[in-house]
Amino acid sequence: MQLDDVRVHGESGPPVLLLPGGAESCDGFFPGLREGLTATAQVVEHDRPGTGTSAAEGSLAGAAAALSSVIERLDRGPVVVVGQSLGGAVGVLLARDHPEQVAGLVLLDPTPINDPRLCATTERMTVVLGRLAAVPGVRRLVASAFRSAALRTARGLRPDCAAAAERTANLDIAVLARAVRGLTALSRDLRESDLPRLPAVVVTADRKPGHAVRRAHERLAAALGGEIRSWPGATHGVHLDHPDEVLATVRELVGRVAAAS
Repeated sequence: MQLDDVRVHGESGPPVLLLPGGAESCDGFFPGLREGLTATAQVVEHDRPGTGTSAAEGSLAGAAAALSSVIERLDRGPVVVVGQSLGGAVGVLLARDHPEQVAGLVLLDPTPINDPRLCATTERMTVVLGRLAAVPGVRRLVASAFRSAALRTARGLRPDCAAAAERTANLDIAVLARAVRGLTALSRDLRESDLPRLPAVVVTADRKPGHAVRRAHERLAAALGGEIRSWPGATHGVHLDHPDEVLATVRELVGRVAAAS
């Protein structure tokens, strides 16, 4: 099914909304996930305003409201949200602002929206990169660095995951900087006590126990009443280096939601 800028795959089961990281498009971002879910779920793909292939302007501050409108328009909620990185942060904001529309969360190494200091660092670094990328001579160096990093990430991954990693070589830093704008303010306004209790899994990369991001993820999981998971060797791109584990985790949570409905 396709409705304007929304694509729904699958005929029955709980709806699963995919939220890519950064300002990326849903198309091909989660290798194997859509295909692995459509037998038991309805997978919803939508590039929110200001990201991916969307022609509409949008901001991070308006992301939750925009997604809420999509869910209402589809009349298929509540949804299970699967979000990676910045998409995970957006999923948390959606659950806080519209808890009646969210049946569960799978957050894949989400941007730690519950930690203002970490979010301030992320926003500041991204803004600086955006400014550097606007300088013609520097732009080539930044693009080359991202291309090399993407190719290194792709090594050793299964073909569809390698292809997804290689697509990040064409990352538009200016678009990403706009997508991250306002992250710090949103983080400062978020209180963990305001988050709803719902089926949730926070997948964190393989970091040391005392790492600041891991601690933020642990607090986030506790606030949601969910659980924290991590797999050996998992990186920020856990959907690429551990796709089978991610699929199994999403299937498990979707099953819990279906059994409770």
